[in-house]
Amino acid sequence: MTDDPEPSPDPRRIERTYDAPAELVWELMTTAAGLERWWAPDGFATRVSEVELKPGGRLRYTMTATAPEQIAFLHRTGNPVSVELRKTFTEVTRPARLAYLSLIDFVPDQEPYEHLTVIDIASVGDRTRVIMTLDRLHDDTWTQGYCAHRAEELGSLEALLRRIPG
Repeated sequence: MTDDPEPSPDPRRIERTYDAPAELVWELMTTAAGLERWWAPDGFATRVSEVELKPGGRLRYTMTATAPEQIAFLHRTGNPVSVELRKTFTEVTRPARLAYLSLIDFVPDQEPYEHLTVIDIASVGDRTRVIMTLDRLHDDTWTQGYCAHRAEELGSLEALLRRIPG
């Protein structure tokens, strides 16, 4: 099922190939138990409170700083240590495609806007290729940072998959 918005021109792509079956990758990307195991930048933890896996459904989660340096940085900048975030699914095609809109409402002096992420998952023999396509953000600096954050998350997924037996 799909309710896709139009992608922005010149999106960014991040590609990874994992030594794991597509169904396992899908499960880790679409369930609360799976996301909580890998989906946070270094020094943060994620707690999922809602996953409504259908077009128009929501993913709601809280990201909390856990490392002393991240906590100190957030305190210095006047930001909370925990923040609740939401995404709205626009496409859910098990186990091949997942798309969602994120609200970008954390940029100083920038009006909030929605940002599209599309994740394509494909079996390649006994491995799985993941291609994450990200709309550009409002400027190049924020786009680079956002892409680096997503690449770090996909690296965390890879590290988790290496620890899972079989």
